[in-house]
Amino acid sequence: MIRAVLGVTFALLLNQPADAQPRARAHARLAGLDGKPVGTASFRAVNGGVLIELDLHGLSPGPHGMHLHTSGQCDAKSGFMKAGPILSLRPGRRHGYLAQKGPLTGDLPNQVAHADGRLKASMVTSAFTLGNGKRSIFDRDGVSLILKKRADDYRTQPIGNSGDRIACGVVVRTQGPAPRPFFGKPAPKPAQNARP
Repeated sequence: MIRAVLGVTFALLLNQPADAQPRARAHARLAGLDGKPVGTASFRAVNGGVLIELDLHGLSPGPHGMHLHTSGQCDAKSGFMKAGPILSLRPGRRHGYLAQKGPLTGDLPNQVAHADGRLKASMVTSAFTLGNGKRSIFDRDGVSLILKKRADDYRTQPIGNSGDRIACGVVVRTQGPAPRPFFGKPAPKPAQNARP
């Protein structure tokens, strides 16, 4: 009897649709150039793409450009420039929703901070995934979410005339497939302390 119940349970589990599997998730904690936290962004795989939810504060009121950048480095001393250019997973693409051959993978809609400096918003994009395939934003050096000083005009190269990078957060996968293996040179082993 127990074997029959276990067998039926196992068969039912095998027949579950792919959607029954835990969906990939990621998050980023954004900080300003002064190092102070400005809020969080959460990423969740949903039907049709990735849901991004923002909860930010301490911003100048008005519209701000927002983009995913190619490297998971949020170095305030460099003005967040070490995060690299806007992420592009498809060759030959240009920045901006209104540009010919646009947009880039990392192009996101402008976000508007209220008079009190708060910004709460959500959006869905189908430009990338949180998995491990060719459309995944996760590679060996990560990815950053960057907020710009001004609105993105969606056309001017390379960043839509959106100004300085004012906040940055490294996007970290919190649920989903294990990261892709890296087949380059292995990392050097830490040096052993010499014994007297």
